[in-house]
Amino acid sequence: MREQPLSVEILTSLSEISPDLWDSLACPEAADGGPPLDPFTTHRFLNALEESGSVGAGTGWDPCHMLAYSGQDVIGAAPMYLKSHSQGEYIFDHNWAHAYERAGGRYYPKLQIAVPFTPATGRRFLTENDRHETALQTLVQGAIEFGSQNKISSLHVTFCTKEEKDRAQHLPLLGRVTQQFHWQNNGYSDFDSFLATLSSRKRKNIRKERSTANDFGGTISVMTGPDIQPEHWDAFWVFYQDTGARKWGQPYLSRAFFDVAQERLRDDIALILAERDGRYIAGALNFIGRNALYGRYWGCIEHHPCLHFELCYYRAIDFAISRGLKTVEAGAQGEHKLARGYLPRQTYSLHWLADQGFHNAVSAYLREETKAINQDIEILTSYGPFRKANVEEQE
Repeated sequence: MREQPLSVEILTSLSEISPDLWDSLACPEAADGGPPLDPFTTHRFLNALEESGSVGAGTGWDPCHMLAYSGQDVIGAAPMYLKSHSQGEYIFDHNWAHAYERAGGRYYPKLQIAVPFTPATGRRFLTENDRHETALQTLVQGAIEFGSQNKISSLHVTFCTKEEKDRAQHLPLLGRVTQQFHWQNNGYSDFDSFLATLSSRKRKNIRKERSTANDFGGTISVMTGPDIQPEHWDAFWVFYQDTGARKWGQPYLSRAFFDVAQERLRDDIALILAERDGRYIAGALNFIGRNALYGRYWGCIEHHPCLHFELCYYRAIDFAISRGLKTVEAGAQGEHKLARGYLPRQTYSLHWLADQGFHNAVSAYLREETKAINQDIEILTSYGPFRKANVEEQE
């Protein structure tokens, strides 16, 4: 059979490809009617970012999504953006940018294969299973050629899978290891069965925190699907704005994003809200995958002791157990999660720098950084809340 020519195409909007075609690559498992493994690479999520103006003109995230073709057949895709800054990525390269520009280079714009504002691991090279290797190589080569032709300094693939990171040794990409804190469901029947795996002191502390949090004088609701109503987003927008202003200077997501979420993303969402005296005072937004719950945003307009831990960590664990989900990914950073049953886990990214000298310098840096990250994970795990036998099971 004659081999078909390979090529790539750049899309400036996800609206240029049908949702069915994109999702056949991003989440083929969802064809059975169940949830996708990764809710963030679905057409509906990425397109919601574009439709709401959260990415696009004026945001520093300009879509240039890539399709890989074998002849006339689309065999792969990658959500790619032209970036004019390093905000909203959660795998930090600010020091690289400063060093490159001090040496006289121009670091921005750069290319980013990622889900904007979302530090959640998932496939970044969306390929057909039976043509995975061909599609992967075509996408990587296409991105590098696009970067070279447009004199772009670098390509970054953030929160990719371990498999994708391991493939870097066969491609002109550098692998990077970072860390997050994840909770693992070891077949728990309820929250108490999870607590039983902890040391006595940690178990008592969590029970005390939950008791304190639930004594705030109101009620806590966990909503998904049709239970989520427009007024819930009105309340959550206030929480999100407060958090965004304090962390990033301004929110990454627009108000319109939550309107699109109400229309198209409710089945992917678990929204946890605390209500007191007839008004919502705090909330946590989670996205639901096939095997994992992804904690994304938290905010409040009243401070109550331990309420943050209850909404973001303990209610997330409750939800995961009730749904039979294997993991809760609680977002970026936060060693305080360790005492609450969330252990450090490796996360991965891939990087290509156009300047070979700079590429080599970053490669040397990453080797040392990886050693430090792995040592940190080992030490932090040893300080985890689990009894010794259970720590070994978690690992």
